[in-house]
This record gives sequence, structure tokens and C-alpha cells, in this order.
Amino acid sequence: MAKAVKMKDIAERLNISTMTVSKALSGKPGVSEPMRERIKMLALEMGYISSGEAREETKKSYNIGVILANYYTEKCATFYWKLYQEINTRAVKQDCFVLLEILSVEAEQNKEMPKMVRENKVDGLLVLGCMESGYLKSLLETVRVPVVYMDFYDDSIYEDSVISNSFYGTYQITNYLFGKGHREIAFVGTLFSTKSITDRFLGYEKAMIEHGETIREEWIIPDRDGERDCYETVSLPEKMPTAFVCNCDLTASRLIKQLQEKGYRVPEDFSVVGYDDYLYPGLCNVEITSYGVDMEQMAATGIEIMLNKIEGLDYQKGLHVVEGYLVERKSVTGRNPEGN
Repeated sequence: MAKAVKMKDIAERLNISTMTVSKALSGKPGVSEPMRERIKMLALEMGYISSGEAREETKKSYNIGVILANYYTEKCATFYWKLYQEINTRAVKQDCFVLLEILSVEAEQNKEMPKMVRENKVDGLLVLGCMESGYLKSLLETVRVPVVYMDFYDDSIYEDSVISNSFYGTYQITNYLFGKGHREIAFVGTLFSTKSITDRFLGYEKAMIEHGETIREEWIIPDRDGERDCYETVSLPEKMPTAFVCNCDLTASRLIKQLQEKGYRVPEDFSVVGYDDYLYPGLCNVEITSYGVDMEQMAATGIEIMLNKIEGLDYQKGLHVVEGYLVERKSVTGRNPEGN
């Protein structure tokens, strides 16, 4: 049987990158039209078959495992349950089954493998939400099936990851506040507790620097103890900003409640923005302006990568960043040049 043609084979023939070939064949921007046509013609000539076409020819059903740490079901169910639902929906469309296993804190600390892994019940494993590096390393040493990380990445372990664009998303929403006339803007999130929060701070920082604003140390406000436990209230600074950029909608909702309990109004006195565009109904009486995570596309990307890995098909390995979108609601009001 002839060897299947891969993107790298086309790239080598044209002396270009595999990334350029991938963009050209998928219709993505970043490739000139003459080069796109050359790539398509050569792919046709060489008999290249895309991963999607290959799957249609040899379509199979697989069991895809999803592991989710128990503390996410308690603290962040609003986001991760929704993402899990999107994963399940996408998998069913691909004729696959999803098995969910909730991992206890003790199991993670003791590096206990999920039962579905120990019993060889799955063909691939999605890790939903960040876990300790030690556990992830043990997981990769133990499992004999492909693994994909969802909504996080770990620098110490090279593995396929699907994340939202935390850096650009927070950069965009901070710029949105500047567009509304705000210049005194605080960031609410515990730096280095997770990579996504750090990336979101860096996006905020970039926007502040570009607008010539100095970031006060007291305006970097922690919102959690370590990686997991979000505070019900945060330590508000003595010199208050006019707006707050929160690392997630849950933190934004708690900050709004705290400000209201102190007699302030949102957005009349302070504007507040979040990240995720997903909050359990009833947690906040103000509709929060947010940077939305495209969970449907994240799920689709994760399942596609998983199927390609299971079947040994050609695909772009590494970190996969899914763009989101700005959602304007009622938690922001404009400020005039005098700050009123």
C-alpha cells in the first residue's frame, strides 16, 4: 500500500512551512492566492487526502474519556459543565461516545489514574481544566492512548492543548474600556495562579502600556487562594479606579456584589468587565460585559485533534488558540475626559 501523503510532504516539495500548507488547504488567511493555488494543485497531484476526508472513508466509533477535577464541579461548574456539554455534542456528531469521570482531590494528590484508563475503556483522553503538573506527568507515563488538554496548557509537558485567546481577549476588553473614556483601570485576578490568568493580566498590561498608563501595584487585586479557591470578596484599594477588568465572570459577579454591599452602583460608580461570557443564572443582578469564549469551536477543535491522533492522521501539533468575541452588556458606562 502506498504511503499516505502528508502536509509536510507538500511543504518539502515547495520549500515552505507545514503551517503555510495547512492554512492554504483549510482556506485560512495568511497565504497569497498564487501560493494557495500552487499548494492546492500540488496536493491534488500528489494525492493528498485531508484528515476529514480520510475519516469519512474509514469512519469508526471511539470512546473518548473526559476527566474533570472535582473542585471544578464545585467552584467553576458554570463554565466547565457547559464546555463538557459542547464536547459531548460534538463527539456524538462524529459517532463517538464520551465517558466522564470526576477526579477527587485525593486521587489527584496520590496520582491515582482514572478508572476508565486503568480498565482500558477509552481510545483517547481529554483533560478538562488545569491539574497539577505532577499528576499530568504520571498520567502521560501511564496511559497508552492520545491525550489532549482543554482550556489550559502546561509548559513543562509538551502535549496538544486547546485554549481561548486569553492574552488578546483581555487586551481587547481593556481597550474597550479606554474607548469608553476610562483610564484608571484595575485588574482582578491572582497572578501566576494559572497560566490563563497570567496571560489575561499580560493582555491588560499591554493595553495599559500602549495608552501610557502606569499600573498601580494596589490595582493588581488577587481574587483567589492558589489555583482553585476564589474569594467571596477581594481587598479593594484605598485609591479606587473607575473600572475593573476581572479574569472571569464569576469573579466579576462577586466584585459587583461586594461593591453594591458597600453602597456603590455598577456601572454608574464603577464599570466592571469579565471573561468567559458564561455565568450561572441568578449569580449577578447586573448583566456583565465580557469577552466570550467560543466553547463550541473549542470542543470541535479538541475532538478533531483527538480523532486525528487516534487514527494517526496528519494535523498541526501543539497549542491551538481559539478566538473569542466581545459581548457588550450593562456593567460598563462611559466616562467623559474629566472622569465624570
